[in-house]
Amino acid sequence: MRTLYVSDLDGTLLGDDRKVSGKSARLINESIAGGALFSVATARTPATVGPLLNDIECALPLIVMTGAAIWDRKENRYLHASFHKEAAAHRLVELYRKHNLSTFIYILGDDNVIHIYHLGEMSALERVFMEERLSTPYKKFHMGENGSGELPDRLDRVLLFYSMRPTGEVKPVYEEIRESDDLRAVFYHDMYGEEIALMEVFGPDASKANAVKILADMSGAERIVAYGDNVNDLPILRVADDAVAVENAVDEVKSVASRIIGPNIADSVAKDIKRHILTN
Repeated sequence: MRTLYVSDLDGTLLGDDRKVSGKSARLINESIAGGALFSVATARTPATVGPLLNDIECALPLIVMTGAAIWDRKENRYLHASFHKEAAAHRLVELYRKHNLSTFIYILGDDNVIHIYHLGEMSALERVFMEERLSTPYKKFHMGENGSGELPDRLDRVLLFYSMRPTGEVKPVYEEIRESDDLRAVFYHDMYGEEIALMEVFGPDASKANAVKILADMSGAERIVAYGDNVNDLPILRVADDAVAVENAVDEVKSVASRIIGPNIADSVAKDIKRHILTN
């Protein structure tokens, strides 16, 4: 039975230094050479995913932006994308303006590049986030002097609204849209701690779960093993045949996992995949 192994990156496959360790890369490459179908499902975009996986010989496409797109690293092209409905995207822009909540807006251009706009005045944290990504060929930022730029008239190819602001600013918007039929919002805390909330808002069909099903079909996999640590990994864990949480996962993730392995800092995902290859 062909098995697809799909891992989240931050807090799961990556160590606390936000890198793939040499040992993890070696074990995963040995597993791939032994027949493992390996990919990742991450909130990151190709701009940061590509360099992180330089040492892993992964031939499969990668699930990026929390499932909003599937990206072929070898061909540098998007094989699948789930967009916002245009009316919903315009409505969401007005909601952010009403609440004075700033956000990045990711739009996939016809040039196969992600064009990023920013709504509202940019915070120091948002500026650092942007500046760390300015040199990548996979993204193009459109920013005004204070970080806020003119949005395009057409919002029919929006992949993602991404906010990283104090929790008290983000939570009211999340509560207003969380039950929307034409939006899918994910609210969580991650590397910035409890003070800063991250909110990703997608079109209704964009999810890691839908993307991993598409990738399984693409690769001919009959079984899915998924690894995760945070709430945005819950969709892939719920559709996996074997849902695996790392030891450092949040309680909500552990509660849906079929089993729990070691922490992200101990090459636990790579060790688990290698063990499966050796015993199957």
